[in-house]
Amino acid sequence: MPSPANTGLASTPPDGGWGWAVLFGAFVSIGFSYAFPKAIAIFFKEIQAFFGTSYSEIAWVSSIMLATTYGGGPISSILVNRFGSRPVVIFGGLLCGIGMVSASFCTSIMQLYICVGLISGFGLALNLQPSVIIIGKYFLKRRPLANGLAMAGSPVMLCTLAPLNQFLFDNFGWRGSFLILGAILLNCCVAGALFRPIGPATGPIQKEANKEAKETAKAVGFLAAKEEEEDKECCAKFNQYLDCSLFKHRGFLIYLVGNVLMFLGFFAPIVFLAPYAKHIGIDEYSAAFLLSILAIVDMFARPATGLIANSKWVRPKIQYFFSFSIAFNGACHLLCPLASDYTGLIIYSVFFGLAFGMVCAMLFETLMDLVGATRFTSAVGLVTIAECCTILLGPPIGGTLIDTFGDYKYMFIKCGAVMVLAGTFLFIMNYYNYRMLAKEEKAMGTKDPEHGRTINEGSNDWDREKIQDGQELEPLTDEQGLKKKVNGLSEA
Repeated sequence: MPSPANTGLASTPPDGGWGWAVLFGAFVSIGFSYAFPKAIAIFFKEIQAFFGTSYSEIAWVSSIMLATTYGGGPISSILVNRFGSRPVVIFGGLLCGIGMVSASFCTSIMQLYICVGLISGFGLALNLQPSVIIIGKYFLKRRPLANGLAMAGSPVMLCTLAPLNQFLFDNFGWRGSFLILGAILLNCCVAGALFRPIGPATGPIQKEANKEAKETAKAVGFLAAKEEEEDKECCAKFNQYLDCSLFKHRGFLIYLVGNVLMFLGFFAPIVFLAPYAKHIGIDEYSAAFLLSILAIVDMFARPATGLIANSKWVRPKIQYFFSFSIAFNGACHLLCPLASDYTGLIIYSVFFGLAFGMVCAMLFETLMDLVGATRFTSAVGLVTIAECCTILLGPPIGGTLIDTFGDYKYMFIKCGAVMVLAGTFLFIMNYYNYRMLAKEEKAMGTKDPEHGRTINEGSNDWDREKIQDGQELEPLTDEQGLKKKVNGLSEA
């Protein structure tokens, strides 16, 4: 395992070097985090027959797993701020493996909810957020491209896992398949080992620095703090891990509302694509191959979208591009009921893969564009906990529609309508946000030529992103933060 890089003299992310190894680790980790909850849908038809459950009940397996993956975002962000990305991802990989191995011994659908949904889902949460966060630490100028390449891990894994899961089921059954998949998920630990933190090592150095700071503070009489001041320090310490002031950020709130709405229809079509194909008489391997087709197109769409988003024409207004991608995704679902045979489903899978890849490639890049790298760690945590509610409800609502009407088309129509609405909302509100930012810049005279945002609004101007932000650079030993902890010692 490589030792932490000493970048004491560096003030910008390297945009290369060991960053490519980190990018590969993020590719693997993000790939498992996004693809695994979708790929296990291959087993749903058989597990449903084994336990005698309905479509909505079996859909809760993926829903709980996805919701836990997103809902665990704040915890993951706090752990990353405290310990760094590497140990968090390694621990998450262990949880994923334990959850799937335990699931192979389950005797009820409720036990599957716990083992697959909660345990493995939380393990994936500890893989997803640290992987996304550390890319922002290693890349700046090439960040949209790096995000696109890392996000391409999801379709690559989905393309691999879909036929692999069908092969495992045919040879080992769903129990044996879960046991093998648990072992495969342990590769997340290897991916996490590549996440070398940028900055000097912590541990004894941190403790010594804190000790010296306390002694110096005591010498000048600053440790006689009152109870009220201690409460303020407690709040400040909490904000150090999770910045709740983001809820006053206009761009962040627009992104949050739009994404919460979008996720109500984002994952259900993938979860039910293979079961739908089997429902209309398509064989198991051909049904699984639809996910592979989707994943192959998705695989090329993500880096291509990253290149487009990184261009000088698109990047200043990347929020519009993101809004269009969501609406395009919804349009694909609205047209899916027209596909009544295998050829039609192949065409749907191609366009769905393109639209899905476009959204995923910009999902976190647009958030970082709004809040900046400094506050990105907290923003990811807050966004994912809010999104987990609609992620949890999306597939079960789709399953309920299937159980009620006995037809899959109402599920696709619901998902398409919700996503078109979300894309339209984001487009209109981002237009409003850009207009307001332009007025504020004109009033303050502090225009950022690269992004067209004010320093006050975004905390995301280009120069501030070049600063070694976040705890990944030097967990809990930031010199400025240390000065704040001793109540104004620097001013003294």
